[in-house]
Amino acid sequence: MTEPPRLKVDLSGVSESLLWNLYQRAAEARRPDAVLRDPKAVELVESIDYPFEEKFGKGGLGQWQALRVLRFDQEVASFLADHPDGQVVALGEGLETQFWRVDNGRVRWLGVDVPDIVQLRGQILPDQAPRQRSLGCSALSQEWMEQVDPAHGLLLTAQGLLMYFQPGEVHELIATLARRFPGATLVFDGVPPWFSQRTLAGKMTTSGGYQSPPMPWAIDAAEKKRLRAIPNVAEVGDLLPPRGRGLLRGHLYPLLNRSAAVREMGLTGLPLHRMRFGHTPTSD
Repeated sequence: MTEPPRLKVDLSGVSESLLWNLYQRAAEARRPDAVLRDPKAVELVESIDYPFEEKFGKGGLGQWQALRVLRFDQEVASFLADHPDGQVVALGEGLETQFWRVDNGRVRWLGVDVPDIVQLRGQILPDQAPRQRSLGCSALSQEWMEQVDPAHGLLLTAQGLLMYFQPGEVHELIATLARRFPGATLVFDGVPPWFSQRTLAGKMTTSGGYQSPPMPWAIDAAEKKRLRAIPNVAEVGDLLPPRGRGLLRGHLYPLLNRSAAVREMGLTGLPLHRMRFGHTPTSD
């Protein structure tokens, strides 16, 4: 039986980073002792014509990426346990396959990404209508906000997204979310200042020549204080990555992650956070 032709994908800049994320998840998912089961990611990598290993290496950061993703999955699963008919909005969804990993058969899912990426998703990862749909616009746009119905609970996720925005854009976006969606929760990740500075200097590269795009926004204790000062932001808390496999990620890193200072340095994984908005909207 002839296999269908693979889809040639040519991306650059921030958009290309979604291929790195996909490749690392698939590399981990192929392992018999994987910390994340993600058969969809494996299928996607096999269906895309792109020099994954040449550009990104052999997937050596697969477990690191998978544990980050798994923490997002756990937050979504916890939300759906309390709000089985709730809505999840995945900002900057890229080629994430989270819907298939956490779907409870009732969730309403809205994926948001720039039009070119949504078009790509439509070719290789079509929506599962009517509960799952994608919208092509910037996460900074209020266009997608008009499609949100928080009546049965609302969870917003921003996985591998906010660090690519300018600090002022991040603050403005969160201020808008806090005002428009009182009572909602935002789960997001970031990078520490040293990591941001290396990307801005063009010093985050792989042996295959892939260079991480600039990440202007970083998060540390001072930045969390600024976020907490945004009207109607009720809480900004840290999330710990799940326990992984092996001596480092299974034993040493969970121990080190008990220290807020270690978590902020990002030495055991990128910082993960949960933000809750107050139940009283602020005025425009």
